[in-house]
Amino acid sequence: MAAAAAAAAVGGSQPPQPEGPAQGPTLDKAATAAHLKAALSRPDNRAGAEELQALLERVLNAERPLAGAAGGEEAAGGGGPGEAEEDALEWCKCLLAGGGGYDEFCAAVRAYDPAALCGLVWTANFVAYRCRTCGISPCMSLCAECFHQGDHTGHDFNMFRSQAGGACDCGDSNVMRESGFCRRHQIKSSSNIPCVPKDLLMMSEFVLPRFIFCLIQYLREGYNEPAADVPSEKDLNKVLQLLEPQISFLEDLTKMGGAMRSVLTQVLTNQQNYKDLTAGLGESACAKKSHEKYLIALKSSGLTYPEDKLVYGMQEPSAGTSTLAAQGFAGATGTLGQIDSSDEEDQDGSQGLGKRKRVKLSSGTKDQSIMDVLKHKSFLEELLFWTVKYEFPQKMVTFLLNMLPDQEYKVAFTKTFVQHYAFIMKTLKKSHESDTMSNRIVHISVQLFSNEELARQVTEECQLLDIMVTVLLYMMESCLIKSELQDEENSLHVVVNCGEALLKNNTYWPLVSDFINILSHQSVAKRFLEDHGLLVTWMNFVSFFQGMNLNKRELNEHVEFESQTYYAAFAAELEACAQPMWGLLSHCKVRETQEYTRNVVRYCLEALQDWFDAINFVDEPAPNQVTFHLPLHRYYAMFLSKAVKCQELDLDSLLPDQEMLMKLMIHPLQIQASLAEIHSNMWVRNGLQIKGQAMTYVQSHFCNSMIDPDIYLLQVCASRLDPDYFISSVFERFKVVDLLTMASQHHNLVLDVEHERPMLEGALTFLVILLSLRLHLGMSDDEILRAEMVAQLCMNDRTHSSLLDLIPENPNPKSGIIPGSYSFESVLSAVADFKAPVFEPGGSMQQGMYTPKAEIWDQEFDPVMVILRTVYRRDVQSAMDRYTAFLKQSGKFPGNPWPPYKKRTSLHPSYKGLMRLLHCKTLHIVLFTLLYKILMDHQNLSEHVLCMVLYLIELGLENSAEDDSEEEVSMGGPERCHDSWFPGSNLVSNMRHFINYVRVRVPETAPELKRDSLASTSSDGLGSLQNSGTAQVFSLVAERRKKFQEIINRSNSEANQVVRPKIPSKWSAPGSSPQLTTAILEIKESILSLLIKLHHKLSGKQNSYYPPWLDDIEVLIQPEIPKYNHGDGITAVERILLKAAVQSRMNKRIIEEICRKVTPPVPPKKVTAAEKKTLDKEERRQKARERQQKLLAEFASRQKSFMETAMDVAFPPPDSPENDIPMEITTAEPQVSEAVYDCVICGQSGPSSEDRPTGLVVLLQASSVLGQCRDNVEPKKLPITEEEQIYPWDTCAAVHDVRLSLLQRYFKDSSCLLAVSIGWEGGVYVQTCGHTLHIDCHKSYMESLRNDQVLQGFSVDKGEFTCPLCRQFANSVLPCYPGSNVENNLWQRPCNKSTQDLIKEVEELQGRPGAFPSETNLSKEMESVMKDIKNTTQKKYRDYSKTPGSPDNDFLFMYSVARTNLELELIHRGGSLCSGGASTAGKRSCLNQLFHVLALHMRLYTIDSEYNPWKKLTQLVEDMNSQMGNEDQQPEVPILYHDVTSLLLIQILMMPQPLRKEHFSCIVKVLFTLLYTQALAALSVKGTEEDRSAWKHVGALKKNTCDAEKSYEVLLSLVISELSKGKLYYEEGAQECAMVTPIAWSPESMERYIQDFCLPFLRISSLLQHHLFGEDLPSCQEEEEFSVLASCLGLLPTFYQTDHPFISASCLDWPVAAFDIITQWCFEITSFTERHAEQGKALLIQESRWKLPHLLQLPENYNTIFQYYHRKTCSVCTKVPKDPAVCLVCGTFVCLKGLCCKQQSYCECVLHSQNCGAGTGIFLLINASVIIIIRGHRFCLWGSVYLDAHGEEDRDLRRGKPLYICEERYRVLEQQWVSHTFDHINKRWGPHYNGL
Repeated sequence: MAAAAAAAAVGGSQPPQPEGPAQGPTLDKAATAAHLKAALSRPDNRAGAEELQALLERVLNAERPLAGAAGGEEAAGGGGPGEAEEDALEWCKCLLAGGGGYDEFCAAVRAYDPAALCGLVWTANFVAYRCRTCGISPCMSLCAECFHQGDHTGHDFNMFRSQAGGACDCGDSNVMRESGFCRRHQIKSSSNIPCVPKDLLMMSEFVLPRFIFCLIQYLREGYNEPAADVPSEKDLNKVLQLLEPQISFLEDLTKMGGAMRSVLTQVLTNQQNYKDLTAGLGESACAKKSHEKYLIALKSSGLTYPEDKLVYGMQEPSAGTSTLAAQGFAGATGTLGQIDSSDEEDQDGSQGLGKRKRVKLSSGTKDQSIMDVLKHKSFLEELLFWTVKYEFPQKMVTFLLNMLPDQEYKVAFTKTFVQHYAFIMKTLKKSHESDTMSNRIVHISVQLFSNEELARQVTEECQLLDIMVTVLLYMMESCLIKSELQDEENSLHVVVNCGEALLKNNTYWPLVSDFINILSHQSVAKRFLEDHGLLVTWMNFVSFFQGMNLNKRELNEHVEFESQTYYAAFAAELEACAQPMWGLLSHCKVRETQEYTRNVVRYCLEALQDWFDAINFVDEPAPNQVTFHLPLHRYYAMFLSKAVKCQELDLDSLLPDQEMLMKLMIHPLQIQASLAEIHSNMWVRNGLQIKGQAMTYVQSHFCNSMIDPDIYLLQVCASRLDPDYFISSVFERFKVVDLLTMASQHHNLVLDVEHERPMLEGALTFLVILLSLRLHLGMSDDEILRAEMVAQLCMNDRTHSSLLDLIPENPNPKSGIIPGSYSFESVLSAVADFKAPVFEPGGSMQQGMYTPKAEIWDQEFDPVMVILRTVYRRDVQSAMDRYTAFLKQSGKFPGNPWPPYKKRTSLHPSYKGLMRLLHCKTLHIVLFTLLYKILMDHQNLSEHVLCMVLYLIELGLENSAEDDSEEEVSMGGPERCHDSWFPGSNLVSNMRHFINYVRVRVPETAPELKRDSLASTSSDGLGSLQNSGTAQVFSLVAERRKKFQEIINRSNSEANQVVRPKIPSKWSAPGSSPQLTTAILEIKESILSLLIKLHHKLSGKQNSYYPPWLDDIEVLIQPEIPKYNHGDGITAVERILLKAAVQSRMNKRIIEEICRKVTPPVPPKKVTAAEKKTLDKEERRQKARERQQKLLAEFASRQKSFMETAMDVAFPPPDSPENDIPMEITTAEPQVSEAVYDCVICGQSGPSSEDRPTGLVVLLQASSVLGQCRDNVEPKKLPITEEEQIYPWDTCAAVHDVRLSLLQRYFKDSSCLLAVSIGWEGGVYVQTCGHTLHIDCHKSYMESLRNDQVLQGFSVDKGEFTCPLCRQFANSVLPCYPGSNVENNLWQRPCNKSTQDLIKEVEELQGRPGAFPSETNLSKEMESVMKDIKNTTQKKYRDYSKTPGSPDNDFLFMYSVARTNLELELIHRGGSLCSGGASTAGKRSCLNQLFHVLALHMRLYTIDSEYNPWKKLTQLVEDMNSQMGNEDQQPEVPILYHDVTSLLLIQILMMPQPLRKEHFSCIVKVLFTLLYTQALAALSVKGTEEDRSAWKHVGALKKNTCDAEKSYEVLLSLVISELSKGKLYYEEGAQECAMVTPIAWSPESMERYIQDFCLPFLRISSLLQHHLFGEDLPSCQEEEEFSVLASCLGLLPTFYQTDHPFISASCLDWPVAAFDIITQWCFEITSFTERHAEQGKALLIQESRWKLPHLLQLPENYNTIFQYYHRKTCSVCTKVPKDPAVCLVCGTFVCLKGLCCKQQSYCECVLHSQNCGAGTGIFLLINASVIIIIRGHRFCLWGSVYLDAHGEEDRDLRRGKPLYICEERYRVLEQQWVSHTFDHINKRWGPHYNGL
């Protein structure tokens, strides 16, 4: 259908042929379609069919040349979609619908949709769900709709963002359990769906083949082979863009449901159709050309493409197997340069020349197809071919996947996919966009291969496994290089080069992922394991990775360039080798599968043998090189382990001969030794990357595919090889053989001195791990899980998710050990306690953590496991510290404990041989030597070494050999054992064997030599030594060499009787620097005696050891040896001696003997000068250390006392009285004459003066918190549906705005600006940390910050800095007004002046013009800080006047700053003053200083005395009418409409500072009368007509009583009667009654209303009084707040009695006759309401009771927010934003970083933060669940208020677990918002450059 569209779309110009669809519109499409449909429905429809074909030929005409494809330049018509292709699409739609409407046709087809499958296809970044409880395949996924409609409560599910795209599996019972299907897809039986009527889809069957063919022709036409690899993506994309409408049309068809899909399936798979249409191409030239292009494209589709210049051997392999064996391993023998295809081993000429060597595939005839060019038999095949050629365009992929619910199509498509598999991977390898392409490939393959039935079918019918393995080999072949391991020159082994893009970019990932996916199906894996040929090939493939990324130790220079290829190497081994291995292992779980294991092991050993041959390996590994990659060893090890553990196979039947075992152990052992070398800093010249490798090797995701199999393999080798050989190999590998000598000095040829100790520790630790680890030697899965978990928890407390991540799980997802599975949770709850997250205010947000239970520390802490699993060495220390702390706390052990000895689980019988290591002479010699050296204080030994030595001895006693029983047979006599140290090999008996003399090789300078000369003079000296064979010579190397020779030359069976030569000639290495001579040492010790002496040495007392059984023989009979022991070295020695005594009577006797004749620990015979030097050095060091400790302690205490004094101001203890503060900021002490300030920069203290002013460190910030107060108690909720939008009409800011604009409409502008306060939005809030500094010091401090190159979190250019003392963020300095505190005393004096006098004084003082003081430093600073205050907020929040720049604006702004700060302080105190002065907010307030600055500036403006409100308040005007002025100019604002609190601030700031208390009280009294009148007026408007007449009546009665002026009834009646003169109360009747049911007013409720109306004013006045005059705020109950504040402000007469109920009117003190002044005030209003009654009334009712500001209330479950917002479209661009966010203050939806919503370079979030919060924004990022704070030009990530069930955040929703609101966190966030402390508490700020 759409093909014609395509035609023109592509061509763009009008078609040249006259018969083209240009005439389309003239034909009536619908009629034609109806006619054709009728013709076709007749029984004889040939004529109709031909007519239709002809029409289609014409309409779907692919012969228009493709502009753009041909030469790239557009055809003349411009490329816009012409009418033609739209016309063609129209035709198709009409024809399909057969003359009816297309939409009706779609609906009709949909009705027959039997879809029981959802099949919704999605692309990357789509949010989907995965439920492990319901899934059969681990790839199972559901779309959100199906997930929410199914029931998954209590299941293990998570939400995830799709990476490659996917499809919904709901309804597919192959992939998920039916219980999880959603309501729509719960199996509909196909019976209730009616049959599709034949004629409905009849037209589709005719039209679609033609349409698809047309599309294919366009694809052929548009494709050009890229010439010489020039990327042709541009051209391809152009073609695709033009074909967009056609492909979309096909996609829409698939969405019509099952009926249409089956038609499409028929069309796509019908081979006849394809043949007919493609064969009939002969006629036109254009079609021919496109066919040629197609053939060219096909040519390069085989794997044998010419640019490889490789000769592929295509003959039958000799063995007759059908496999591809990578050959060329064996024959480097052929003459070089000769390429002989007839030869089996055909070789590449370059091989052996040291260039890159390629390995060729030889393949049997069966696999010819894999290598060959493709042949297509149906539309589907060719469509897929072009999809691949065009690198998987998204639309095509979606179309092909949308068809999958059709079963027949699914099978056909899967086979087609497999047929193209090799071609797909070849295209991928060459692609420039391999990432996108990989994702699209996997998007398809995961849908096909997750289905076991399908996978089995294609494996059997299409050789899927062969194809995959071949293609993998083919891919890796392109990047093979010669291996340099071992024998660099002659090595024939090739490995992959990790630097190649293929590996670096993980390009092989889709292939491997598919391979792992199909191996997870048992039936497929079975075929793989049965097919010997495949196994051989696979082992060849694995061997490409064997020994890759070889590291060579740099010995001289530091390596220039640190390569990072190791990432690629580790990823490749894990993904390409280990994961398939785990996949195969998961099918070898039972006895019946023994055969498979035998196969794998057999071919694995063959491959290993080939490898050893290829690298020319004999017996010694090459020095100084290591590779961490031995996948063949690991395959072998893991299959061995499985065989013994699950399949009951006999281990020996799978093991090779001894020689092979010796070879096998070399490389894994080399890795262990290299790990020790790397940690000892011997590889430091190789850069950091080598440490990275060592860490990755043991890291949790890799360890069970790397270090665990290696150690297991070494354990197997150790259990089967000669133990002496094994032990000596270990010490030789670790390069510490030379260290193991009795001599006090030695010369190590291979190690520097500083590396000796760590390497020795490494060797012993390795032995301990080797002998204690039971991971593969008999532990059950649950025990392993428990051990892993305990090890991780002991290092640190862990969150649930990090534990899941750190516990190595089987890497193959299908293995059944699912993270989060039942066993994980149950083990976790058994070993750990959950610590809920705690909140320290100002601290970092804690997560929920798991910590080990006490009994775990007590019984299960296993240092060996911890050492094995630590990536960082510090974690071992951390675990030990935690263990120590536990023992101290629980009182089990006070000192410094040693790592505890833990009894191991029993070994599996197959591995019993491992314990022979503990009973071999070599090990006993090493242990004896080390004990002796430690006792004699030789250098380079540590407590750690001793600990390991004792551990090994104890292990040996635990696992003593059964055969050597008590009988002391082995003590046959000295002559039997003259060749070695010990008589037998059993540790129990060897422990008591005394060694008298030892012959050692020492440097000539050694102290031993001097001693020897003495020995020789003694009578029976040397002579007797010579003939007795007891002088032992000990050389590990010789020993090992000999053993090796013995095993190789089996013929010499007597070899083990060979007497060792006395002086090993082999030892002295050629060119060894100092001359070695032989010395004989007198030892006379046994292991037992050494242990007892060690006990004395450790405890520091002689005779400290006393055998416990002498007191209590029971100890021996029932030894109570616990499984687990705490303690240090002393306890360890005691334990060992007890165990030795228990196991043998002889030992017991000898221990007692030794103890009887106890000798003091033998000191070295002579202290030589060298030793003395080292001793002195030690002593000096010790002293220096002590000195340092002392200094540090002193420094710490000094710092502490400094901090105490300094920080008092910043955070005073809440109960300290005011005058504890060391800085006099707000205190008033009569004895001090002037306030003294400390400068925190120069440290001097003194008063602030005119020329050297001091200032307070302050932070100025604009704030809209006040504007967010609301008047109703119901909290606002975050909207989560379309209906719940928030409208901000009820916020404080909105109400004040409305009021101001209403006033400005009717009254004079300048007067309006004095009647209200601004700053509800964008008000400036000033806060201080309380520290002061000289302003000149501050300037130089800023200068130094400016020159500081360190990146700060703040901008110095904007004046930002941190307080030099407490580091609190600040951006300005507020000058302190110089002044004495003496006036405080004057203020306190009671004043005797009358109110009238005071009123006059106030008027006079206000009238004086305030000249700006002379130009002093202080005045300059005052000016600059005022400028700062203005610049803190935006212009729109300062300018409210109608005439821009009018001085009234500044005036209004200045007193509003004071108002903002007072109001905010009130909010910080909880909205009322009931709590009194105890709030810290008051302690650090800078209001006093701020008032000085504001007053100084406000006095520059004078209010004309005419307009001064003070006059209106205190004087009666003679002629009322004249006051209204002329009609033409706007009147002033009536005084009753004024905001009284604003008036208060204006009055006070207009007075000269400092203000006197009496004046302040006077102003408050006067204003209270006005306020009270306002309250009455508001009340009168609230009441109904009846209420008013009643009130009027009551008041009239009392009018003539004595205190009528203080009776609210009288005053109310007056107000009502005065206001009734206007129209205020009229024209309401009708509407009002309908609105509200009238309130029944009682005297109490009226009193309450009046008090509530007046309270805000009283609170602000009291705060002001507190700050200006330093008076304490009283605390009180809520109900008495009014009276307490009134008396505190001096409104209440002192003689007031409190027995009868309090009446607010009693506070009134009228300056002039009440009735007159009220009449005057009301008159102003009545004259206004004559004209505007409605507005007049609205202005009277002021809302005064604002609730505290709150953030929006959030829903309990995060999913509700996420589901609504993550799909919500942006209001600006109507697209769904990439990073949606929502404002938590007002609920506005914004795009984070969205470029669409950018305005003048500001992104939307920044813009919103300025509009909503005056620069502060709090946004919840929907896709990350994180809250981000924007403050001015900086932003920070605050954290999340949603936590999962384990108390953890899930940033970026990576884990996708359900999240729930954490109320405490949200409260903390709100608290920081209200108190403006984001800047102080959050530490990580960065600039956002307006880009958020």
